[in-house]
Amino acid sequence: IIDHPEAIETITYRELRELAYMGATVLHEDAIFPVRQEGIPINIRNTNAPEDNGTWIVGSTCQKSKYVITGIAGKKGFCSVNIEKDMMNSEIGFGRKVLQAFEENGISFEHVPSGIDTMTVFVHQDEFMHKEQKVVAGIHRLANPDMIDIESDLALIAVVGRGMKSTRGTAGRIFSALAHKNINVKMIDQGSSELNIIIGVANEDFETAIQAIYDIFVITRL
Repeated sequence: IIDHPEAIETITYRELRELAYMGATVLHEDAIFPVRQEGIPINIRNTNAPEDNGTWIVGSTCQKSKYVITGIAGKKGFCSVNIEKDMMNSEIGFGRKVLQAFEENGISFEHVPSGIDTMTVFVHQDEFMHKEQKVVAGIHRLANPDMIDIESDLALIAVVGRGMKSTRGTAGRIFSALAHKNINVKMIDQGSSELNIIIGVANEDFETAIQAIYDIFVITRL
């Protein structure tokens, strides 16, 4: 998607795991785990340019990233199942009942952003499509919602970086970049570790969104 992207000099195992989970297929986790356990850093080199410094993968580091973000990764092909019910926030066990409908059909979920009267479950579209009516029936049976709405052809993008925690306005910059490109954000999810921000966009906006985020953090560095 990005022509000649900047190399990552140093990345932590946690950052790499976040990026790998969202599609950055650099190393298999099983290959990393034994050395990570022993606290041994890994140096990844480019076969075509072995004299370059490559990327160091470490347990932790005081070295600040050259940029606020360390990397961007994403995947296409998600569905969102939006469940609405009045007074949902005061109903104990509502989330468990909804997720039980997915569990009964052998479907794992990716993200579950929620509001006062709404809860959205993001799932892989190819896993969900042929079981959608079973899941919808299960949610109705278990949770008795007021409404269920399904949206398909969505993409998730993870913006990852240890530098985000100590930098103000990171999310604002991401959304400014997307707004400038007229990209509608369908979902926002940020972990309490402040290591990553995950956004949902339409499949068709996926590449443009990644280019916009890369541009604002790496090229223009606003």
